[in-house]
Amino acid sequence: MENELKPKRRRGLYLLPNFFTTAAMFAGFYAIVAAINGRYQPAAASIFVAMILDGVDGRIARLTNTQTDFGAEYDSLSDMVSFGLAPALVIYQWSLSGLGKLGWLGAFFYASAAALRLARFNTQVGTADKRFFQGLASPSAAALLAGLVWVCNDWGIRRGTGPVIAPFALFITVLAGLLMVSNIRYYSFKGVDFRGRVPFITGLLVVLVFVLIAIEPPLVLFLLFLGYASSGPVFTVQQLRRHREARRMAHHDEPPQKP
Repeated sequence: MENELKPKRRRGLYLLPNFFTTAAMFAGFYAIVAAINGRYQPAAASIFVAMILDGVDGRIARLTNTQTDFGAEYDSLSDMVSFGLAPALVIYQWSLSGLGKLGWLGAFFYASAAALRLARFNTQVGTADKRFFQGLASPSAAALLAGLVWVCNDWGIRRGTGPVIAPFALFITVLAGLLMVSNIRYYSFKGVDFRGRVPFITGLLVVLVFVLIAIEPPLVLFLLFLGYASSGPVFTVQQLRRHREARRMAHHDEPPQKP
């Protein structure tokens, strides 16, 4: 009798959102395989494809009301492959391998930082302010590394092991890892109402961005994500200055204490 009263657990998976999650993980895995075979341009481009697919699966789950705990965990594991391991191994194969032990330690630091970033995000998803990310999101960090590989490969630097490129690649890799695990706030764009009306100039700017990407995809994408990665520290410095100024004004407005 008790068994009849208990609600039956539904078995199975929602196909549509998990399909895009699997496709994103496939793109990340393909990036690793392509980098091992020395095909760095397809490897870098595959990480950007994974970014697009990763953004689609969450929106589809929300639109179709098919959000599940399984889907959230699966998406996190997919992100670890596509935005943690894939960019670390791609940039290692392309450049960091020429630095010996320092190179693979830098790649490992990035991969472990991505894992920590994802774990922290999962534990704070119910309490964090959705308008901002705490630390650089792993897809944006992956785009920074993939953009560097893509733009250098496009400029004829087939394997970045030169005296300048390799240390710069290591610096970008470690910096991306540090930004992921930092407390620096980044605007998440989740508060933007894509169904509402926007000024005409906004639509024109969107068109301009697509035109620039079409003209020079590697360079424009790298500069866009480099600018986004820089926006967090700039925003944080501005917030600190405002808080200091507010405290200073509050202290200035306090009435003098009587002796």
